[in-house]
Parts: sequence; structure tokens; C-alpha cells
Amino acid sequence: MAWFLLVRLLFVGAVTSTAVVLRPLPGELVTNLVFGLALSGLIVLFEMRLRAASLTHLLGGLIGGVIGLGIAKAIETAMFWANTGDHRFLFLRGMILLALPYIGLVLGAKRGEWLEPARLIGLFRAAGPQRRYKILDTSVIIDGRIADVCETGFIDGTLVIPQFVLKELQLVADSADTLKRNRGRRGLDILQKIQKMSGVDVTISDVDFPELREVDLKLIELARTLQGKIVTNDFNLNKVAQLRGVEVLNINQLANSLKPVVLPGEIMKVFILKEGKEYNQGVAYLDDGTMVVVDNARKMISKTIDIVVTSVLQTTAGKMIFGRYIESASAGALVAAGPGTQAQNAAPGEKEDSGRRARQVPQV
Repeated sequence: MAWFLLVRLLFVGAVTSTAVVLRPLPGELVTNLVFGLALSGLIVLFEMRLRAASLTHLLGGLIGGVIGLGIAKAIETAMFWANTGDHRFLFLRGMILLALPYIGLVLGAKRGEWLEPARLIGLFRAAGPQRRYKILDTSVIIDGRIADVCETGFIDGTLVIPQFVLKELQLVADSADTLKRNRGRRGLDILQKIQKMSGVDVTISDVDFPELREVDLKLIELARTLQGKIVTNDFNLNKVAQLRGVEVLNINQLANSLKPVVLPGEIMKVFILKEGKEYNQGVAYLDDGTMVVVDNARKMISKTIDIVVTSVLQTTAGKMIFGRYIESASAGALVAAGPGTQAQNAAPGEKEDSGRRARQVPQV
């Protein structure tokens, strides 16, 4: 850092002294001194902006500018028949010489990622099936379920792990907070497990976007560049990516879609784990984590009982099931008769009352 500062100071001094000695502006010494300082400051500022840009974007801008200048010179040569003394022709020629290199510079810098070695090698490879990229974000790596999904073979294509995601994961693993540190180390273990799986293609991407600071925005730009999909658990990233036209695979949505379908009137066995917030209620959980709120089950805590489903509530956070505890004798009769008979035999007032109580139960 000190070396860069020294070089910049020497450059500013050289430009300023040159302006003072040669005096490009008519006037006193102070005018040329200020001009030299201002000019050198602008050049240093431009150099600092260029340092933040990637090498591929710089090369793309340079190549695009050269191509634009070449096209402008070709057009100027082709207009030899025009009257060079006409001010309209001189203006048109000046605009062509300025506009085409500028357009080439901007477009070349914008598409600089096509100069990456992997892209250039792909141009000379034999035509084959297009690779499908799945970009993993930090949340889905720490969650860990992505390893199980990959092991079952439901995710095809190439799993892309960006370098900036690895950096964020390492920062979490080095955190002073014990919980965050354990989560970060778990994420690193999950990545190592995925890399060792046979049949799973994993690649580390060095592509970065220095002009973007947020990791979520970098993931979206990388997905656009690779024409891939983002794999995440982040609800906000899911929404932002969809608004920007990037496809997202959400592990939470996959888990919710795989939960068993429960209809009102069905009989199911649950283990009452604790007391509910409302009177005479018990709370149970299914194997997939779905919460079940059971009426008349307070006295059955720490027991496995039969309940009849009264209603199912689907929210963005997941699914909640509301049910009612039935006695053993009644349960045997209902199982033999079927859920349809149970629903028909229930009194209308009783069904409405149970449904009303289920809707009034807050989440526990």
C-alpha cells in the first residue's frame, strides 16, 4: 500500500512539474500549477477505478474500442467522395470517430467474461449437450440437506461453488460466536462430502464481480453469466432472483412439496409432546417437522394416540395440522368405517365448532 502511495505521489509531482515548465495554458505560473494538479488527480482517480475492474473486462473494453476505431476509420475512408470543406461532413466524421470507439469500448467491457479461458476453450470443443449449472449459496450449504439430495441423484448438471461464497463460509467458520463457528464448519464439511460423491460434478468458480458488494447480487449475476440456476434456502434471495429473471431451486419448497398429504377426516397416530396454548390442547410433531395441534389431548401428554384431522393450514413457513383426540373405542369404529363415514356422522354444529377452535389456535 505504501509503495502504491509513493508511486502516485511521484506521478503527481512529475505531471505538475511538466505543466509548470511547459505551461500548456496561457497565464501565470499558478494557473498551470493548478492545471497540472487537477490533471494528475483525474488520472490517479481513473487508475483507481481501473484497478477494481477484472482483467477480462479490461481486455474486452480494449478490444471493443480498437474494433470500433477501426470501423470508424473504414467509414471515414469510404467517404472520400464527400466535400471535406463542408462543416456538416466534418461534424459527421467527428461524431463517427467518437461514437463508434465509445460503443465498442462499453460493449467490450460489458461482455468481457467471454474472454475467460473456460469460455474460449468451449468455443473450440465439439458440439455436445449443454452443461446445466446449479450455483450453491451459503445458506443451502450450511443447511446440509443439499448433500442428501445430491446423493439421491435428483440434481443433475454441474454444481458451481463460487469463490466469494467460500470466502463468506470461511468467515462464518472463523467467527468468535460458537454457534456461527459450528455452522460454518458444518458447511465446509458438507462441501467436502459433496466433492467426494461419485457421479456429482463439482467446480469452484473464480468469477467475481468487484463492482457488487452483496453476495446475493453476485450470485444473481453469476447465474445470468452461466445461464444456470441458484440453489438456496434464502427466501429473500429467492424473490429477488425471480424478479431479475433468474431461476431458483429452493430446498425448503422441495421439502414442503414432499410432505405427505393429509385430508380432513383422516385418522392418524401422533405422539403428544407438550401442552398447547389453548385450553385442553396438546401439541405433536410429525417426522418431517410438521406441527399438529390436537384438541382434548392435554391429558395424553407423552402418549401416542389416534386423532382425527379437522383442518390443515398451509402457510409460507410450512404446514400446520389441526386435529381432535378420539377415544380408543371410537377410534376403532372410525378406522373400520373409514374417514368418509366419520365425517358424515359428525354433527354439523360439532364440525363447525371444532373448525372454529382450530382456526383460533395460534402457532405454538
